[in-house]
Amino acid sequence: MRSRPGSGKTAGVTDLRAAAHEHIERFNDAVRSGDYAPFLATFAQDAVMRFTNVPVGPYHGLDAIRRAYAEQPPTDTMSVRSIEDVDPATAAVAFDWDSGGPGTMTLCWRDGELAELTISFD
Repeated sequence: MRSRPGSGKTAGVTDLRAAAHEHIERFNDAVRSGDYAPFLATFAQDAVMRFTNVPVGPYHGLDAIRRAYAEQPPTDTMSVRSIEDVDPATAAVAFDWDSGGPGTMTLCWRDGELAELTISFD
């Protein structure tokens, strides 16, 4: 079981708010630096990443997710508006793209790794 710094985790349950903030911080750092390795290291090998309201994905597995970020790296960072617990392993995040426009994401962790990520462009 892999644990991330700053994440409180017991019996496979992640501190959702801390994990969601860390996910966004790592994403923003990756966008700014162009180095997605630390961000992608938090995903499970069998992770799934989906998008709604944009014609890309879904991506199944870490290799496919890694390729997606390499082929079409994001160009905008995001700021959190709110985080809500959905269940013991899932958080819903409302965010704003820093260049403008809202979005939401649902993050689901399993054993300290990000197993599912769904991003919606509102």
